[in-house]
Amino acid sequence: MKKAKIFYFTLQDEQTKEEKLDWFAATKFPEISFDHITPDKKSNWINLTDNDFDSFLPLVDKDVKAGKSQTAIFKLFSRGVATQRDEWVYDFSRDALINKMKYFVEVYQERLKTGIIRELDIKWDRELAKYLERKITKNFQESKIVKNLHRPYIKEYLYFDKHFNGMTYQLPIIFPNPDYDNSLIWIKTGSEVPFFCLTTSCIPDVLPQGGSQCLPLYRYDKNGNRIDNITDWGLNQFQIHYNDTTITKIDIFHYTYAILHHPTYRQKYELNLKRDFPRLPFYPDFHKWSEWGKILMEFHLNYETIPPYKLIRQEIATKDKPKAKLKADKENGRIILDENTHLSGIPEIAWEYKLGNRCALEWILDQYKEKKPKDPTIAKLFNTYRFADYKEQVIDLLQRVCTVSVQTMGIIQQMMGL
Repeated sequence: MKKAKIFYFTLQDEQTKEEKLDWFAATKFPEISFDHITPDKKSNWINLTDNDFDSFLPLVDKDVKAGKSQTAIFKLFSRGVATQRDEWVYDFSRDALINKMKYFVEVYQERLKTGIIRELDIKWDRELAKYLERKITKNFQESKIVKNLHRPYIKEYLYFDKHFNGMTYQLPIIFPNPDYDNSLIWIKTGSEVPFFCLTTSCIPDVLPQGGSQCLPLYRYDKNGNRIDNITDWGLNQFQIHYNDTTITKIDIFHYTYAILHHPTYRQKYELNLKRDFPRLPFYPDFHKWSEWGKILMEFHLNYETIPPYKLIRQEIATKDKPKAKLKADKENGRIILDENTHLSGIPEIAWEYKLGNRCALEWILDQYKEKKPKDPTIAKLFNTYRFADYKEQVIDLLQRVCTVSVQTMGIIQQMMGL
């Protein structure tokens, strides 16, 4: 059988739908100037790359994860938690989460008796229905409530339970319980939004639009023993390349974090990062990059306690129940919180620290907006969130993340000047 040939043609992305349809209506098929495409080794046939990305060190490999190989820097990697029912198992309020999950368990147990699923009772999915068929009983356990990084710089309470979270992946090995020490690099994957990464010391969310992957510093065995997650193979690669036996695994962890923040790396390998897991180059001056990564991690891990940026709070009205706005006014360097309160004095550089399509400050504004719940039961019985209850907390958080943003961009500018 002859191999198929691929011919490709595209119109400009800037053209409207109507303009494209008009073009096709007016153009005969033989008049279309197709390009003959030869796919690359990974069967990609559009947006082909011509760079040295594949020669870099692999951060992860499925065979390494399965114990069949050693040739990757990290042994274990995992997607973030995919709850499949965020409105039920997440909440800013611990008490509100307790009320929701007690109700959820009560309904589940009632359905266990009858065997009848009522779609509008709670959020059902295929996995939860299977647990019902298997007669798995559940009870509410307050110990399952943990802190979670739901979105960049947004921590919420999470009811972490393998039966009530759609997929927990390898997270129980990374965080056997909240008391276990660990930190990880949280990477946004997929082609729908620009690449970004962040670090956290708690369970992260899977994220929409492609998902996320986690690279933990440690993993834990069934007995609770902590094990280095950076492989000996990875350590040897760095020690040999730099001819430096003082390099440690934590140094490599920090080095990785710095490289993944480097704008030149992200720009040069943009297409690779949209469809492949990051790979790591050897940059000159390893210890300088490792130090930058360490500083970035300290800011990003401790964002809730670092000194707040001195923003100017303006009270411009005196309404008893001001309507929440939570809008960024970048042109004037301010944030409109509600009809009464504005924060001004935000430096231009703070808006430049982006995680995907949003800057860090905008992630906070988006997550604290008042939104009508999509789940009908939540909307009817548990729609208790009001921005006014968190206003002072959000103001404090915005000021601290403003500091983080400025400091992060300072490090990135140093990278660009190296």
